[in-house]
Amino acid sequence: MGTNQPAYDRLFQYADSDRDGRVTGKDAVVFFEKSGLPRETLAKVWDMANSERAGFLDKKSFHKAMDLISLAQQGMEVTFNNYQTQQARGLPMPTLSGFNLDGMPDNPASAMQPVQNSASMSNNSPNFMSPTTYQKEANNSSVWGRGKPEIKPVPAKICTSIIDGLKQIYFQKVKPLEETFKFGHFFSPLMTESDFEAKPSVLLLGQYSTGKTTFIKYLLGRDYPGCHIGPEPTTDRFVVVYHGLEERRVPGNTLAVQPDKPYQGLAGFGTGFLSRLEGSQCPAQLLEEITLVDTPGVLSGEKQRIERNYNFVEIAQWFAARCDLIFLLFDPAKLDISDEFKSVITAMRGHDDKIRIILNKADQVDQQQLMRVYGALMWSLGKVFKTPEVCRVYVGSFNADAPISTEKNPNGKSLFEAEQKELLASLYDMPQRSCDRKINDFVKRIRALKIHMLLVGHLRKQLPSLFGLEKAQRKLMEDLPNQFTQVMREHHLPAGDFPDPARFAEILSSFNLADFPKASKEMVKQIDNVLSLDIPNLVKQFDSPYA
Repeated sequence: MGTNQPAYDRLFQYADSDRDGRVTGKDAVVFFEKSGLPRETLAKVWDMANSERAGFLDKKSFHKAMDLISLAQQGMEVTFNNYQTQQARGLPMPTLSGFNLDGMPDNPASAMQPVQNSASMSNNSPNFMSPTTYQKEANNSSVWGRGKPEIKPVPAKICTSIIDGLKQIYFQKVKPLEETFKFGHFFSPLMTESDFEAKPSVLLLGQYSTGKTTFIKYLLGRDYPGCHIGPEPTTDRFVVVYHGLEERRVPGNTLAVQPDKPYQGLAGFGTGFLSRLEGSQCPAQLLEEITLVDTPGVLSGEKQRIERNYNFVEIAQWFAARCDLIFLLFDPAKLDISDEFKSVITAMRGHDDKIRIILNKADQVDQQQLMRVYGALMWSLGKVFKTPEVCRVYVGSFNADAPISTEKNPNGKSLFEAEQKELLASLYDMPQRSCDRKINDFVKRIRALKIHMLLVGHLRKQLPSLFGLEKAQRKLMEDLPNQFTQVMREHHLPAGDFPDPARFAEILSSFNLADFPKASKEMVKQIDNVLSLDIPNLVKQFDSPYA
């Protein structure tokens, strides 16, 4: 692809009809037809090039599409294996009607005309969103004003991807409700644009000296700025390892105010935490696609936990909500799950699909000991997760500085290598699943908001109009589990979607319940429309243009 890159860049300029740096599905349909390939083949080309399901092709994925068209024009089937094999050998330029092999048009004047499709015609702007049934009044009070909803379709030049659409839905229809019901205090801080645009990320958690920092070094093939490795607790801060051409360390306060980074919500945890947060910029190739989050070792001593001037569990929960994968690391010598680690794992509730258990340093014990260690770990995890499903545990030794040792377990090397290969495959597939994960997490957030609104609205409705507000609120707080049950039965909601009553009551006690609005039918309908109409319509709009 390297020799064809200049020509591909020129073709990209012509395929990108509105010059926004994105080739949409409709742009691609028009441009790919110049190859003369059957529609079924071009559908495969789009699906493979749009592997992240973003709904558009950037330059990198457009280059891949051109390679796949070249592959098909040589009579080969469009498959991943054929693509990898032929790319290594070098693929010729594809033949496109109206363009020469240098990527230049035969007739420059006509080729410079933008392709007239719905993505560039204002009267055909996509309108995937249902009408807004409730809008917040112009002032910043918590009163919602009635009135005829104003339908504002999202212009095509603004919404050219699924991520753009999610942002439009959130800022126009969801965020006003979150602000009104103070949802950010109960679930997680309000989202910013950088949260939607963030790269996939991995959170590493475990007790000290289980190999978290060494694991990152193994993935990157090198040290990252500021890393320390040792048998004692060496990582004393949260470290966000991300891509940059220059090696440097970024203080936490600086990281939390950068608008292009998804960490502005961490400012709410205060200076005590931000002084223990650091960014580590590194030019490693893997970091071009994903971001890694190293964490301090989870402590077991009460005194050590008290000395922390931030809430470790809440911060781990904040990262978990935004990460694509969560790695929980253990080693054969540290199978006990401390109280703090148990609290951290419990806080991962709702993110079970992201969790991967890693039994690291498995080559340090013999085969019989490994069997006992594995059984003991599964028993401990079963007590914490409290689910009938057995957690998937990956057994291996992730150390960039030393190969897998066969001294104590000569027969274990092939097993460790197979386990490591499977784990790394799920890691490297993250960019392709990133868009689906963002949709999934967005839907979970909307469902949580709906339940929060119904709960608060139900409690608010039972307050007296004038006198005895404080006493009534205190009585409702004491009867919260029963109130949860009433809401659950009234609206036919699953019990597993409800928040922890104790935590909910603790947060709610700092608010005056009378300051919340009652959850009107229009408010609930707006959230229901987001779940049942807006998000499905958005996904359908940016599905394969050949479907």
